[in-house]
Amino acid sequence: MNFYPTERIALFIDGANLYATAKSLAFDIDYKRLLALFRAKGHLVRALYYTALAEDQEYSSIRPLIDWLDYNGYTMVTKPTKEFVDATGRRKIKGNMDIELAVDAMELSDYLDHVVLFSGDGDFRSLVEALQHKGKRVSVVSTLATNPPMVADELRRQADQFIDLAHLQEEIGRDPAERAHRSERRRQEPGPVDEFEQEDLIET
Repeated sequence: MNFYPTERIALFIDGANLYATAKSLAFDIDYKRLLALFRAKGHLVRALYYTALAEDQEYSSIRPLIDWLDYNGYTMVTKPTKEFVDATGRRKIKGNMDIELAVDAMELSDYLDHVVLFSGDGDFRSLVEALQHKGKRVSVVSTLATNPPMVADELRRQADQFIDLAHLQEEIGRDPAERAHRSERRRQEPGPVDEFEQEDLIET
């Protein structure tokens, strides 16, 4: 990874996209190690995590993660999901956070030198280009190691630097033994834990 020690860096994390990417690579992200990695690369100004939440649910297993991130160095950006019925009569849930992420990135860009975008969504190509026009370097974190790749080709090509999440596993992956311990604890102690399921994250 190419970073300069004097750079002001911010992480913009598309939560659902990053979770799906890590799951496709069969590892869990240790968010404490993730933060430490980028703090060591330069001056980390912000680490923003974007996710939609189903507000009508009494309990969602993603909430413990949201609370943990909020208390451990991440800025949480959430909004309630919207439920609607499509043309075929099927119930759908919508929770797109792209606009929020793009607006925040543009607003914060005056205080940054390097934007790190954790997403493979091709819709962000225009955002990356706009940030580059403002003189900012943009790194995109996703993966080419899956079939098909999790990153859109146009987004990867637009970025100043592409970082494959698969290459970061040793540095930010959670110890599998810890996951086994958590699973055992969940069986013994019913209730909230710091893990969540795919269905709790709304794809953006």
